[in-house]
Amino acid sequence: MSAPEAGVPALPTTSTGVTELPCEALLFDMDGTLIDSAASIERAWAAFAREEELPVDAVLAALPGRTAVDILADFLPGPRAVAEGAERVRRMQRDHVQDVRPLPGAHDLLTGLPAGRWAVVTAAYEEVARARLAAAGLPVPPVLIAADSVRRGKPDPEGYERGARALGVAPQACVVFEDADVGIRAGRAAGARCVGVGGAVTHPEVAARVADLRGIDVTATGAGLLLRVPVRARTGAADGGPR
Repeated sequence: MSAPEAGVPALPTTSTGVTELPCEALLFDMDGTLIDSAASIERAWAAFAREEELPVDAVLAALPGRTAVDILADFLPGPRAVAEGAERVRRMQRDHVQDVRPLPGAHDLLTGLPAGRWAVVTAAYEEVARARLAAAGLPVPPVLIAADSVRRGKPDPEGYERGARALGVAPQACVVFEDADVGIRAGRAAGARCVGVGGAVTHPEVAARVADLRGIDVTATGAGLLLRVPVRARTGAADGGPR
């Protein structure tokens, strides 16, 4: 077993290559973690950038893990222009969900979880998040923390802290699933342990790294949940996609 990563408590890895994480609840990022929405998001943002005569490549590079307001603050002059732009982006993203797909393992994992033990925490607006989850055929949890639920987006821990509180548990008792370093930073700042999903996570403070959600097992225990994460090589794809 390798030495524990900086800032992350040592966790048992079984001889069968499974990391076991006892916890009370699971908090999931959405885009790039549960669903593949990259093409849909890039199409909407590229169209907006062209309409505003903004540099398309620079706008797309600014997307991963951030709210529309935070992104637009980098490109538009003043709060009014940002608010108006964010509303246009919200409508465009809501209407571009036809090619959103679930990522491998997401459906089986979510549909097998105990009720009241998981939430989604996303940089997307709630209306957009619900549309994307529905388009992907995934359940929408009662606790959905979206961009319009928080004052500060990732890497601020507010979203994950709110998600944990809504489930009635401490953030430190949660495991966060994230595909981007900005989300890992948010989860760690909240005090949660984090599982990096896909090939884009480089942050050192993760409890486990997986290519996708296939093979992850969750068992209800008297104390909460036992999460069993298979240890396997990460993909080479950069799944930390835009929001």
